[in-house]
Amino acid sequence: MTAFPGILAEIADVAGEEAALAVARVRGGTQIYIPPVPANDHWLCALIGRDEAVAVCDKLTDGVGSRRADVPMGQYSAYRAESRHRYTLMDEMINAQKSEREIALATGYTARAIRRRVAKLGKPADERQMSLLIDSQP
Repeated sequence: MTAFPGILAEIADVAGEEAALAVARVRGGTQIYIPPVPANDHWLCALIGRDEAVAVCDKLTDGVGSRRADVPMGQYSAYRAESRHRYTLMDEMINAQKSEREIALATGYTARAIRRRVAKLGKPADERQMSLLIDSQP
């Protein structure tokens, strides 16, 4: 039996190791939304099956209310870490204003690491937004 970190261990407990590995592979390094009961078209149902998804959601939310959770990459962190250009790619994607999820899935970095990198680089200006600064020129 494989030892899983974080919520992957809870997923493995109720839905099996294959389900935990599938979640790590597809959503590892990102934050997910977990409803108390997933809709039939929820990504988790499509990934691991309806019955398993219901069991996972019930376990992770105690059937009470939704929650957000960070998904560890598990064994996929070493697999994704092989890319020599992922740090540069992360910076390029940050500058292109891609979402944390898109960057994490493309580079293998966690959403937390991406937030730290954005803080270090300074968030790029969104050209789609107007400035809130008042122009002092008449």
